[in-house]
Amino acid sequence: MKTTQIPLPGMRRLGLAACCATLVVALGACTTTTRQSVDSRPVMRNSAPSTMSELRIADTALDSGNVELATSLYEKAVQADPHSVAGLTGLGNTLYAVGDFTRAGVYYARASKTDASATAPLIGLARVAMRQRRFDDAIVTYRRLLALTPDEPLASAGLGAALDMNGDHKGAQAVLRQALRKNVGDPLLSVNLGLSLTLSGDPREGANVLLDVTRFPAAPPQARQDLALAYGLLGNREAAAEILSRDLPKASVEDNLRYYDIQRELMSRRATPAATVSSAQPAAPSAIPTALVQTTRLK
Repeated sequence: MKTTQIPLPGMRRLGLAACCATLVVALGACTTTTRQSVDSRPVMRNSAPSTMSELRIADTALDSGNVELATSLYEKAVQADPHSVAGLTGLGNTLYAVGDFTRAGVYYARASKTDASATAPLIGLARVAMRQRRFDDAIVTYRRLLALTPDEPLASAGLGAALDMNGDHKGAQAVLRQALRKNVGDPLLSVNLGLSLTLSGDPREGANVLLDVTRFPAAPPQARQDLALAYGLLGNREAAAEILSRDLPKASVEDNLRYYDIQRELMSRRATPAATVSSAQPAAPSAIPTALVQTTRLK
């Protein structure tokens, strides 16, 4: 089932997520910052020590928000070695950081073409596809990444997010549950599963999964905000507001609560006629912004 955006004229930008797959692997902004456990900076045998040092400085600069310095250093690395996977990927990261997703994708593609086994460019390509709502492309890329790193939770979380945003909630949940069997308790996978259940029309079960994550003090804001969404769709506005207020200003909290009310009403309208035929399948929310996707921050 494809999801479509519901226009909310005059409403402030929803603060429904802390980032992708996320769900977003980002998804993203609304993405939860997640350090990548796969090797994203392959060692170049012929790289001079100074170049490697500058790449590390560039990474640090980008992490701290100094995009201009990071760009300068990555460009220097690519000038020294036009086939530098780390340099090309870094330039993609800087462009992604400023919202230039099309050009970021060009650099990620160049890096991936240089080294087809490099994981960082693939993650970049998948994140760009998610941002541009090219979910089929994101699914293909995440499957390719999983083929390279079969037990990597980041790749599974990204695939689950892409499947969810493409409307395949059952497929997403199957991927995420399988990954959780191999990575028990992984918070990214658990958050994505909880949101997937909520998106598919089972906010109660989604809330139960998310509660297991949010009970830890270090739980990411994304987990709390997804839990608030589940409570909102269940009609528990008080609980949703209390959770949202931990991370968002009052105005954003009110915006989110109104959004939950709209979604809950739409779910109710669809469920009513369907109940005369079958009550086995719960109605799913019609439009959850891409910003809800739990994604990863590329390192």
